[in-house]
Amino acid sequence: MAMEHVDVAVVGAGVTGLAVAIAVAERGRSVCLLERHPRPGLESSTHNSGVIHAGIYYEKGSLRARLCVEGRDRLYAFCQAHDVPHERCGKLIVALASDETTELDALAQRARGNGVDDVELVGRDFIRRREPHIEAVAALWSPSTGIVEAEAFVRALARKALELDVMLLPGTSMTHGIPSESGIEVVTSRETFSTHLLVNAAGLYADDVSAAVGGEQLTIYPVRGEYAELVPAKRHLVNMPVYPLPDPASHSLGVHFTRTTWGSVIIGPTARLMSSKDDHETDRVPLAQFCEAVRRLLPAVEPDDLRLGGTGFQATLSRPEEPVVAFLIRHDRQCPRMIHAAGIDSPGLTSPLAIRAAVRDLVEDVL
Repeated sequence: MAMEHVDVAVVGAGVTGLAVAIAVAERGRSVCLLERHPRPGLESSTHNSGVIHAGIYYEKGSLRARLCVEGRDRLYAFCQAHDVPHERCGKLIVALASDETTELDALAQRARGNGVDDVELVGRDFIRRREPHIEAVAALWSPSTGIVEAEAFVRALARKALELDVMLLPGTSMTHGIPSESGIEVVTSRETFSTHLLVNAAGLYADDVSAAVGGEQLTIYPVRGEYAELVPAKRHLVNMPVYPLPDPASHSLGVHFTRTTWGSVIIGPTARLMSSKDDHETDRVPLAQFCEAVRRLLPAVEPDDLRLGGTGFQATLSRPEEPVVAFLIRHDRQCPRMIHAAGIDSPGLTSPLAIRAAVRDLVEDVL
């Protein structure tokens, strides 16, 4: 059979890959989207807290900050247009003691530097009105933060991609690629085709994809996050996302509460660097350890009020104890026909509709 040809091949049908495929197809390009799982979004895209981040935490002027703020606004508009369950519910980042209030103020200044102008430092009375069961002396109130049903977001993106004639190939892994001056010959578990450009949006496996095409050496560190949940009888104790101050040593936002769009309350995630990219269950964090973290914010909770929740992985470009490496969105330095959209960890669920514009521009520069 004659080899098929497409303008752009995207590897990975998570929210980033789906959004990129849509953006490229909207320009009239032929697009093939490879996904090794039976359907899109089965990894990090749907195994997270489901929070729409405002853009508070990230270094001023950084790519991560810009894509979060832009992506947040695009995501709210997309959810509204495509009937994706979501809520602009706001968030509290709380100080548990008076000596933590200076950290809240520094966080507020960082947020405003990123263009998040609606944050507000609030006191105990404000907290009590919105979260009467939370113990805190002060908080940073972020009205732009929200929640989204990640699975519904993935489905809406997939529908949009199919409407634009994106060729979605589920259950198809890329085995290797053979680059040339004019493109890349892509060999998959099912077929072989050629493409002018390949976009590496493979999440946890972006380093493997880069190596398979002869690109530069990347290292993706799989950081597993684990969750607990409040039992149904205790869900009334939390009304919105409530976060502690972030931990600068581990770059973690801390174990926090999130009310989902369907009414449950999840607690987490923890953060642990794993040797395996698909080990979701070995040596799970015990509920007693979750309870210890929970009771600092929510003293009314007892161990029996918790049950184990799910797990998920972040695909990070740095170890938890190392300086944060920002999203990798650029051409590969060894294989110019490959574009990376890799290392998209938090706020990865908030940012894909902004990331797609950045990748689309890189594609158009070549095509």
